[in-house]
Amino acid sequence: MTLSVGIGLTNDCDLNCAHCYRDPDDIRYLSMDALHSVCERLPVTSVGLGTGENALHPNFVPMVAYLRERGIRLSMASNGYSLTTIPEECLRSFSDVEVSIDFPSEADQDRFRGVGNWRLVHEAISRCKALGIEVSMLTTMMAINYAQMDTLAELAQSLEINLRFNVYQPMHTREFYLTYEQFWEGFQRAFGAARLLSCTEPVVRAVLGLEPVYSPCGHESIRVTPVGKVAPCVYWPNSPLNLIDLDKNLDGILATKPFCEARQVPPAAADCACQGGCASRRALLGDLDQHDYYCPWVRNDPISLDVTWAPEKELTRARNYCTTIMC
Repeated sequence: MTLSVGIGLTNDCDLNCAHCYRDPDDIRYLSMDALHSVCERLPVTSVGLGTGENALHPNFVPMVAYLRERGIRLSMASNGYSLTTIPEECLRSFSDVEVSIDFPSEADQDRFRGVGNWRLVHEAISRCKALGIEVSMLTTMMAINYAQMDTLAELAQSLEINLRFNVYQPMHTREFYLTYEQFWEGFQRAFGAARLLSCTEPVVRAVLGLEPVYSPCGHESIRVTPVGKVAPCVYWPNSPLNLIDLDKNLDGILATKPFCEARQVPPAAADCACQGGCASRRALLGDLDQHDYYCPWVRNDPISLDVTWAPEKELTRARNYCTTIMC
């Protein structure tokens, strides 16, 4: 079985972005022993490093070396800091990397993330491309930028990098949460401006007529947080599982309540094309037994998406969780 593991080595970060899901008041660093536990107990084939700015972990370089020695395919999301500061040998360990850009202009990006961030992410892109490392632009589609998804796709194309975007999940605030109309307009804009490489957002897959209609969460994707929690998705609320639960075999972990709930098709959507859509979104909204909030069928609102498919490309995060990749 191919297993995608997302690991947050730390929730430390040099920025404090308003939409971020990390806890800035309780900074944690995953131990080397914990990393060993994950890799020795699970059939890990790829690891995506996220949550905080991972290079702020004091053992980041030896941790990357350990993962590389195990032959694990590596990716990392960064606000630019990690990708511009780690040694070149360490950076070469990553098969692909991602830089966080949520706005297509320097003024808006710096206003949202901090002065100088626009230049930093572009420095990171240039450094990685010079080393032959595949780069993607990582965007969170929110109520404040959904109408710029076409421009963001065009920015990625101009930089000759991919665009991977996630739909904002309301973990701490609903300030940036997309309305139903904004969600679908954002996808229409993105699909109209670039070619689709992959999509694991279930309700979008359903509209596109793609099978299967579910995300990797609970099926072939596991998240490990900086506090040692184990969950089917980085957005899954209040998972009771800890690293000690990794003593179960993989089938045992997949049989735990959070993973079963992530896979479960809610009764209300059993006969719906959406099949419940994103379970984490339903759990966060307290609607685990209902349709996805963005389901068009429950609203009797036919949605049409025209896409142009891109040639296949192997990216670590393509089977990560509910995400969409364009190029």
